[in-house]
Amino acid sequence: MTQLSDVEVILTILGMAAVTYSLRLGGLLMGSYLPQTGKWAVAMEKLPSTVLVALIAPSVVNGGPLHWGAALITMFTALKTGNLLISMSVGVVLVGVGRAIM
Repeated sequence: MTQLSDVEVILTILGMAAVTYSLRLGGLLMGSYLPQTGKWAVAMEKLPSTVLVALIAPSVVNGGPLHWGAALITMFTALKTGNLLISMSVGVVLVGVGRAIM
């Protein structure tokens, strides 16, 4: 396995920051041109949650019973509270405690 140099790490971080900033700036500049009603508006509202699911799903599928249980409890918490921060916190704590015990 090769080690990354400090320059490569700094360039990677700067590159990710530039991409993130440009996406946010592009969203601000293009936001007024996006549809405010209709099917596209609904799809745009749902986009962040679909990205979140796409990031979490592989970990849950490959994680085993601990991750499956934490995902179910997290989903139940999300349905009951409607709060993303509380739901994600519950899931993170459950996986963390489960890993510490096992």
